[in-house]
Formats: sequence, C-alpha cells, structure tokens
Amino acid sequence: MGCGGDRRHLAVDLLLAGAALRPARAEGGGRMTSAPHYSDLWQGIARAAPDRPAVISRDGTVTWSQLAAEAGALATHLVDRGLKVGDAAALLLYNRTEYLAFTWACLAVGVSPVAINYRYRAGEVRELVLDSEARVLLTTRSLGELAREAVTGLDVEIIEVDDGSPATAGALDYADVVATGGALPESAPRGAELRLYTGGTTGSPKAVVWDLDTLLVARRQSTWGLLGITPPEDLAEAVQIAVDPATPRIVTLPLTPLLHGTAQSTTMGTMALGGTVVLHAAARMDMEEAADLIAEFDVSRLIVAGDALALPLAETVERRGTGLPGVRWILSSGMRFSDDVKRRLHALGDLAIVDMLASSEGGPFAFGVTHGEDELPARLVLTPGAVLLDDDLAEIQADAGALGILAFRGILPKGYYRDPAKTAETFPTIRGNRYIMPGDWARARGDGSVELLGRLSAVVNTGGEKVFPAEVEEALLSHPTVDDAVVFGLPDRRFGEVVSAMVSPVPGREIDVEELRTYLDERLAGYKKPRHVFVRASLERSMTGKVELARVKQDAERELAEAVR
Repeated sequence: MGCGGDRRHLAVDLLLAGAALRPARAEGGGRMTSAPHYSDLWQGIARAAPDRPAVISRDGTVTWSQLAAEAGALATHLVDRGLKVGDAAALLLYNRTEYLAFTWACLAVGVSPVAINYRYRAGEVRELVLDSEARVLLTTRSLGELAREAVTGLDVEIIEVDDGSPATAGALDYADVVATGGALPESAPRGAELRLYTGGTTGSPKAVVWDLDTLLVARRQSTWGLLGITPPEDLAEAVQIAVDPATPRIVTLPLTPLLHGTAQSTTMGTMALGGTVVLHAAARMDMEEAADLIAEFDVSRLIVAGDALALPLAETVERRGTGLPGVRWILSSGMRFSDDVKRRLHALGDLAIVDMLASSEGGPFAFGVTHGEDELPARLVLTPGAVLLDDDLAEIQADAGALGILAFRGILPKGYYRDPAKTAETFPTIRGNRYIMPGDWARARGDGSVELLGRLSAVVNTGGEKVFPAEVEEALLSHPTVDDAVVFGLPDRRFGEVVSAMVSPVPGREIDVEELRTYLDERLAGYKKPRHVFVRASLERSMTGKVELARVKQDAERELAEAVR
C-alpha cells in the first residue's frame, strides 16, 4: 500500500518548506524531552502489531514478534559476552534478515553496530575492527575465512550465519546463539552511540559518532516528513503512528548494501514506521531478481545509488515491459543521478524520485524531488538547517546569485570516534553555532533552491562507494615498477565516476599494466582498483611537488576518446 500522488506532492511541499516539522519541546541543547529511541520504538511496534511482516527475503517472512525474539536472544548473548554501553560489534555480511536483527540487538543494549564492507580484503576488515574496538563480528559462512583471517590474534568472537558454505573453525553458529533465547531490555540505555564509518578525504577509516538518544529526531524529515506526517513528540505517539491504519504501509527494498548510510537510515526509518523491509541477500544486486521482488512483494520504496543502480533497474524493467506500478518512491543520495535515467524511471510508474544531498556527518542539506518528466531537471531545495557561508564563514542570505559554502546546523553528530582534532576541523563552532560543512560550493537561485558547483574534496564516488585517492596511490607506489602515481575520477555513464590512475615508471623499468592490476587484486577491494590506467614517462610535477589534476584528467580523457575512434 502506498500513499497517493496528491499526498506525495503535499508531503514534499511540507518537507521542503519545513512546515512538516513540529517545533521540538527543547531542553538544553535543543533536545526533545521525550525523543524516541529506535529500539524502544521497534519494541512498541512488535507488541502492538506482532504478526505484521517486518522482513521478507527468499528465506521467508519474519514477523515483528519473531524479529524481536531473535534480537532479544542476540542482545542477551552480547551482554553475556561482557559487552556494555559504548562497546562495538561489527557486521560483515550481505543484506540479510540477520543484519537487521543484530543491529536491533546492539542498539537495545547500547552497543554500537559497526558495518564493514564485505568487499574488503582481510587487511581492510582488520583495520576497521581495530579502529572500532569491536569485540564481536557477525558474518556468514561464505565470508567466514575472510573474517577469521581479519581477526587472527584479536580477542574478537565470530558469529556466522549458515548460508550453505562450510563452517569456519572456531566460529559460533548464529542459529545456536539465537536458540539460547533471551529478551530485549524493557528500554534501551541512554548515552549510547551509533558509529558510521566514512573515509572522509584521507582514506583512513573514521567513524562518525551519533547520539542514539537524538538520532531519530535528527532523521525526522526523512522518516516522517517525506510522508507528510507531523513527527511525533514522544515514544507513545511514534508507536501510534506506526500502527495506525491511516499511515501508509511502506515496503522498502534497498538495492544498495545496508552498510551504506542512505540504505541504513532509510531502512531503519521504514521500521520506525512499522513498515516491511524486503532484502536480496547477495554480493551483487541481480536486477532480474530485484524486479521479481518488487512485483512479488508490492515494494513501494526503492533505495538506489544514482545511475549505478537506477540505470540497470530501468533497463531491466523496460525489457520486461512490466513497469513499476506499485513503486511510489525512489530514493538516492550522494551519487550522480542523471535526468535521462530519472526520465526513464518516471515513464515506468506514478512515482516520486528523491535525490538527497546528505552525508554521514549530517544533513540532509538539500532535496531534489521530481514527480514526473515535466519537473526535470530537479530543483535542489535547501532543507531547514541548511545554510550558505561566505569566505569568512558568516551565514549569508540565499538571494539569487549568492555564492557560498554549503553548511548545516541543527542536530549533529558528536564528532569522529577518538579523533578530537578531526572533529574540531569538521564540526566548527562559529559565532555560537556548530556546523558541518561537506565541502560543496553552491550558488543560490533566490527561490530556496541552489545550484551545486562542486566538492572541494578529491574523493572518487563510484557506484555509491567512496574511494580515496591517497589509499589507491599508496598501493600503486608499493609496486616495484611504479615511481609516481596520481589517482582521480573520470565520468562514467553507469557508476557516475570510475577510479582512474596515471602512473610513471621507475627509471629503467617498464610498467606492465595487466600485471599491475593483478598486483592490486590482493591489496584493494575491487571497486577501488583503477578502471583506467594511463602510463606516462613523467607526471610533470611542479617544483612544489603538485600535479595539475585538471591537465591530467584532460590528458586521460583525450586518450580514452582516441581509443574508441
């Protein structure tokens, strides 16, 4: 069941105007006096609607009461293991029901769930386990050896889900843990955190630390506002909204991994509304299977990563000739989402496309919402709390033509885990206001919308994955024939950008590009490996050691263009 077209228009109008946000009853720091906690809200829903489907996958349907029972057993195990408020447990697995049950268990006892990319190599997994100080690692048998190698020598317990592969020596079986039983605590402890790992612009892992006591308040726009629902003031009202027959039943299928911020927050938001999450448990999204799931389970909301997933989805549905009659919302964030692909999706159904500008560190800063082809290109409208700052970091009026740095003030994370210097740099307090500045320049159009001019960072965003040039350059430079390297992104129709590299050889040596690719296989996740490698005698660095990146990109694009002639 989805909300009708008129209601979708109204919801977006309210959201973008800020009118959907009920003024919070604030105490010190602007916090709502009865801000609901995710775990407490989900427990309330499980009690009020125990037989409602919570998660659907090819493994079957799990009701809200069943999911609560599973989470309760896991929460009990975490406490018995000695984990307490402020500790962490890691997840290394695909989009599975166990992912959501374990996340709930962690939140219920104040343990931070730390999502780790299942595409990582063992060394990369180990780095995040060490940085997060995780004491438990949930994985699947198919990833068991990767997990075992990653935590060798560490006091980390592995719990693995049986997905048909052989069991890993020393790992606990997930089903055995759940079978021991246990109940969720009556209410979640206060003062707990949610840590979302992001590489920032340096490539080193950094966890953005959110206060779980106020996280749902921070996400009230994307959770309730998008549906035209006035956000609740307390837990009882939040439960009432979730089980009210008048509330649109949301059925969400994340096409992106749950480890991505948008998929995680939208999925958690679906659950906060008493909705249903449909999951496809695989390393890569099979669009034929996705189309089957959409039709079979009446999916009303899709989460994509721009063109990287929206394009193959559109192509698959067009080829099948089925359309997307039940889909009401398609959400994307942080990825190139072209008007051409949006146009094709609009032709497949009566749906709204929400292109969000947000980050793990805060926001959303702006929404670009379209309900049909006639509204393209989308207006990127600032959300309440989003502002423009001038060169002196003073807020400026968003008059037509005004140029400034995009920033956000409101409910923000505590900062970065164990990194006060980076926290102070990223979340500056200016004239009494605390901000997050993602590094984008924007020009105001004078009507509440802005034109995004570009990010100061050199991060390559490929298929929804952030790739940090410094990390790839380090791997390239470790090869015995590579003397110099620079990594950058080049435009790509499907992935938005692809990682590319220009390298120069050690004097007297030659670079074998194919051998170099093989060398990188053991050092970098697949999406981090350069799709294009250009070899030059020299990168022509300046006297200060800098490479003119614009020149390098032009040179690379010229070579690619000549190659296809």
